[in-house]
Amino acid sequence: MSVKIFSGTGSQYLAEKIAQKFGATLGKITISKFSDGEIQPVFQESIRGDMVFLVQSTFAPAENLLELLLMIDAARRASAYKVVAVIPYYGYARQDRKDKPRVAIGSKLVANMLVAAGADRVITMDLHAPQIQGYFDIPVDHLDSSAIFIPYIQQLQLENLTFAAPDVGSANRIREIASYFNAEMVICDKHRKRANEIASMVVIGDVTDRDIVLIDDICDTGGTLAKAAGLLKEKGARSVRALCTHPVLSGNAYSNIENSVLEELVVCDTIPMKQKISKVKILSVAELFAVAIRNAYENRSITGLFIHSQRRNS
Repeated sequence: MSVKIFSGTGSQYLAEKIAQKFGATLGKITISKFSDGEIQPVFQESIRGDMVFLVQSTFAPAENLLELLLMIDAARRASAYKVVAVIPYYGYARQDRKDKPRVAIGSKLVANMLVAAGADRVITMDLHAPQIQGYFDIPVDHLDSSAIFIPYIQQLQLENLTFAAPDVGSANRIREIASYFNAEMVICDKHRKRANEIASMVVIGDVTDRDIVLIDDICDTGGTLAKAAGLLKEKGARSVRALCTHPVLSGNAYSNIENSVLEELVVCDTIPMKQKISKVKILSVAELFAVAIRNAYENRSITGLFIHSQRRNS
């Protein structure tokens, strides 16, 4: 049984880096479209009895998700031994509950579709809500971006390091990183009137003369980060920077970030950037996913990939 890594069209740039870190070349696959736009993936090499890893983030448009589902089905029908969906960014994760009447729970529906298509395992990173792992009836390896962000924060050598959660829902995520650095944390409590529009925001905690690091899983329009950064500076923060795993960056996000008081926005390459701006720095997740793929293939634990585990073991 050998490992073969294939990529969908949306994540080709990342899959190539993952395969290189793994020590392999990307498998040959053709993803063609009929004249009406219908998608048809075709594996151009035998995968019978192989452990197949399919790399594809499910960011918009929805064709990325459909492409992944069809790739899984094709691999299953081609007699792959195991089919593992490698989804650096799991789209529809924000629709994880019924927060208002008569809405869909999109993240559960996507989980059902992946399982129905024939995936044996999912490897993903920083789900918007960690409990989404429970929506699957197959194993989920949920990687944590802190393994990438913590070394970056360490090399900044900030004097009065304080971590900030951009909303109450992110508090647990920030608390774990803050405890790693033995640093203080504050919370930016926001109230929305509607999606992507903040009505009000307050800072809970003291930020005077502090170097603030905002951490979140998704940066969509950049409105929350820009508003939080401005408010933190008004409250006396010395500097404010943000670290976000998934750069969705829709709407006016690029101008919101560029015109904000943020020193920088550090993101991962789980989603391709549409344009380059001076304030955005990209860190790659390729090596982390390559190690996760190798450990899955060799039936080894992925616990060692988490910073808190490395710290405990040391």
